[in-house]
Parts: sequence; structure tokens; C-alpha cells
Amino acid sequence: MALYDALFTQLDVTSSQLLVTDNDFRDSNFRKQLSETVKSLLDLKVIPIFNENDAISTRSAPYEDSSGIFWDNDSLAALLALELKADLLILLSDVEGLYSGPPSDPQSKLIDTYIKEKHQGEITFGGKSRVGRGGMTAKVKAAINAAYAGIPVVITSGYATDNIIKVLEGECVGTLFHQDAHLWTTVKDVAARDMAVAARECSRRLQALSSQDRRNILFAIADALEQNKNSIAVENEADVAAAEQAGYAKSLISRLALKPGKISSLAKSIRVLADMEDPIGRVLKRTELADGLVLEKSSSPLGVLLIVFESRPDALVQIASLAVRSGNGLLLKGGKEARRSNIILHKVITSAIPASVGEKLIGLVTSREAIPDLLKLDDVIDLVIPRGSNKLVSEIKESTKIPVLGHADGICHVFVDKSANIPMAKRIVVDAKIDYPAACNAMETLLVHEDLYKTGQLNVLISELRDAGVTIYGGPRASSICNIPEAVSFHHEYNSMACTVELVDDVHAAIDHIHRNGSAHTDCIVSEDHAVSETFLRQVDSAAVFHNASTRFCDGARFGLGAEVGISTSRIHARGPVGVEGLLTTRWILRGSGQVVDGDKGVVYTHKNLELQS
Repeated sequence: MALYDALFTQLDVTSSQLLVTDNDFRDSNFRKQLSETVKSLLDLKVIPIFNENDAISTRSAPYEDSSGIFWDNDSLAALLALELKADLLILLSDVEGLYSGPPSDPQSKLIDTYIKEKHQGEITFGGKSRVGRGGMTAKVKAAINAAYAGIPVVITSGYATDNIIKVLEGECVGTLFHQDAHLWTTVKDVAARDMAVAARECSRRLQALSSQDRRNILFAIADALEQNKNSIAVENEADVAAAEQAGYAKSLISRLALKPGKISSLAKSIRVLADMEDPIGRVLKRTELADGLVLEKSSSPLGVLLIVFESRPDALVQIASLAVRSGNGLLLKGGKEARRSNIILHKVITSAIPASVGEKLIGLVTSREAIPDLLKLDDVIDLVIPRGSNKLVSEIKESTKIPVLGHADGICHVFVDKSANIPMAKRIVVDAKIDYPAACNAMETLLVHEDLYKTGQLNVLISELRDAGVTIYGGPRASSICNIPEAVSFHHEYNSMACTVELVDDVHAAIDHIHRNGSAHTDCIVSEDHAVSETFLRQVDSAAVFHNASTRFCDGARFGLGAEVGISTSRIHARGPVGVEGLLTTRWILRGSGQVVDGDKGVVYTHKNLELQS
């Protein structure tokens, strides 16, 4: 009690000890007075701390033979929670929560939600606690008793900083016990395969709708986002505040925040997407194979997409709208830092999907542990698109047979040629760096023709960037002659207000530098020399190559794609900003009048191209 007094005194709160025994709870008068006593103490800013009155306890020994109403502090806490009609009971342990095996075993997994029907009998408990009477066995018994009587319970670590606050704020820490847990459908309760199969079935129903009906779903999603923008803002602000408190990098927080007007902007882009030509079932080519035998090549949805993305909740909206427009089922896994934002956005979007299609068209994966299971489903999931760090993309590529589309790094270059219009170059360079430094299409390296150092224009460009708040690092040549810190590596994505500057001999040296150090994302030349510009545009082997335009234009919406599911640096299927067309494949449809091959004896092939019908 001296320790409790010392702790609570720092908060200007008094603590008091209430000693109880089994027999006290057998007294109906005591139980009636209990709630009033606690309420009165709390009104007086006195924290009541209950403990067993060991001196006069009638509980039999040893512990296992106890037949009393409570048998340790955990069961006493559960009993008090029920008597006081508490909103929540938190039981603190020396481990993170309930594990599937010994917590020290690397194969053991933390059980975030206890389901009696699923976990009872599966879990074996170790020895009793070194500091308590019953250990985890007693905690689980107490938690089950309270939870199935209507009091939610969380078992979590008492050693981790702010765990009680995290539980109260709804963070997924520890193990939750709830009487309705068996009714909840999370990705852990429903097999990963079931989730993917459900998305495929819903996608087929979506494809069966008329073009107008699919458009109407997008309009409904746009309306729902605008109608719920205040609720979305509240959840997003909570994510941002938590990220700031956790000390996340500013670049991540920038990607995480849904700035004012962002929801309206997203809704507008969804309506633009809805007004575009229907991408499904478009006839791309018609060929007469033989008389009365016509072959059509038409666009078709891929099937089921798995998108794993970090930080940016607005990506969820863009990806979901593209999936609806392209007729694909979708499974989404966002970063934990955007958990609240992703949950509310997913709820708003799926609520706008009609029952005739089904809200399982778009599934939200909330558990990181589910990803390995999903990546094994190469017979159900047709494409994986990771949006995040190089590490994330590499891990996914190494873990699945499913085709993977995307980019690892966004190391974008701007090369300022000696013929460049310098005022134009300043505008492009500054915009490419500071418009959105955390974006994958932001400039990370500025390459400058060596003649511009001799004319003093290099210093002009560096000063322009510094005036805009950009920290400058140099390659070996630039750092030595401009007296700036040398960059650790050319292959570095800052994602912040910083960039590398280096001198090159000419356009060929610039192209060579980009091929050696770039990521084949987006690269730009600023030049007034037509021959030099065309050399750069033809020879730089990147997904997007620009002349006299900011790298920030590499974006699905700016390209007129409506939105983008990501930017791909792959060499097959889709490259650059991936919009609706990147989420489609093709099918062959043959219309005949009874023809058979029969060793090709009776078929006269014409292979004549036919006009596409409007």
C-alpha cells in the first residue's frame, strides 16, 4: 500500500485498501453496500484497492482445493467487476497475453481474441506464477467467468508502457475475452481461403451487373465517403496522434494524414472513374478465322487482388474504387499505423456495395499473421500488389507463387542539361522535390551538366532548393567543389525534404548514372536541345520518362486513369501508374456455326481482321 500511495500521490489522488474475504460476498447486505462504497470513494478522488484479508480468510488450502467464491486476485477482480457492473476488466500479467503455447517458444502465437469453442482444450498452461497464486490458468478462468457473464476482459502485460491506456483506446494489445467473440468474423476466425473465395464469388456477381449498375456503386461509394467525412477525420486524427506519440518519422505521418479536402478529392476522383468507358468486356480485336467463325479478344477482370500497403489510408479508397470499376474481388492489408482510418474507410465503402453483390467483395485483413496464409493461395488469388518499403516488397516476392506487381523504390532523377531554360529548371526541380517529398515520384537525385557549375547555375539550383527548405547532400564531385556533405549512397530514397546533387559530363553520363543507381520509376530531363532530349527519352529505361515536366506528374489521376492501384516498375503486364487497365486481362471468345476441326480438312482459314463494332 505504501507503493500505491506513492504512485497515486503523484497524480494528486489518494488510495485506500479494502480487505475482503469469501464470506463477505455471501452477505447480501455487503454486496448491496459495495457499489455505493466504491462510488463514494471515487467521487472523493480515492482509488479503492481490493485485497484478500489473509489474516481471517476462511478459504481452504491448498489452492487447488479451494471451494470459496474467489480463490486469488484474478478471480476476486472478476467477481468485483461483475458486482460493480464494470465496462471492462483488465488483468495484468508478466507476458503480453494468452499464447498458443509457452511464450518463450518462438512458434507460439499471441491469441488476440479468445473464443471458448475454438481455444478451450487446445491450450495447455505451464506452471503457476512466481509472484501470484494461480498464474495464467487462474487469469483465463477468471476472464472466462467474467466475459460470459457480460463483462469484456483483456489480459495484457503489466510491464509494457501505457498498456492500460492502449486497451482503453481500443488498440489490439493482449488477449480479449468477450461473450460474443464466437460471432465475430475476422480473418483469423474465417480461413484465409474462405475470405478469398468469398471475394471471388462477389466479383463474379459484380461482373454480371450492367455497366450502369457498376457505375452506380462507385457513385454510392463517393457519396458515402463525403457523408461520413467527419467520422473518417476523427479516426484518422487518432491514428496521426498515435503515430506522433510513437515517434514515427515525419514522412510516414505525412503519408498517414488525410488532410482537409482529401475525402472530397477522393470522392471526385471516384466519380471521374465512374464516368470513364466501361473497361469490362471491351472487344479489343475481331478476326474472321473462317467463313462463319469469328474470334474476339476482349478485356476481362483478373479475379482476386491482394493489396498490401503501408501508411497511406487514401490508397485504400483508390484501390477499392479501381477494384469495383475493373470487376475484381479485393483483399486489403494496410499498415498498423493506419488501423483506425482503414477500418472506418472499409466500413463506409462496403456499406455502399449492394447486397446483390455482397460486402465481402472487399475484405480487410487486420492481422499481419494472416498474410503468409493468403500468399499461399495461388489457386484463388490472381495478383499481389505491395505498396511500401523495399523490405516489404522483397519479403512478399520471396514468399509467394502468385504474380507480384509493383515497385520497391522510388529513386527518381531530374537531369538539368547545359541547354536548359534555368527559370524553368528551377520550377521543375523545386516542385519535383517539395510538392510531396514522401511520394514515390518525388525527386531524390538532381543531376547537373558540369558546364552549369562553370557558369554558376549549379549554385543557383542549390540555393533555390535550400530556400525551399531542402537539405542538400552531394555525390563525390558535387560535395568536393560545392562544400556540401557527401551522400552515403546514390541508391537512397529520402522520402523527406532532402536530396542528392551530382555533376555529370553529359546526357550519356546522366543516363548511365540513372541506370546504375535508379529504380526505373520516373526520370526527367530539362533541356532545350531536341537531340539531347530525344536521346534521354529513348534510352532511359524507366517506367516513366519526362521532358521538361516535374516527376510528380507520374500519377494515375494526373495521367487520366481516374486513380491508381500503385506504380509498377515491372517489365511485364503493366508499367508505370497502374489504373483500371492494369487490373484487367484478356479472354478469347469464338462464335461459330457448327464448325469442327476434323484435322483442318473442312476448314478454309481466312484470318481476316474485322472492324470493331461500336
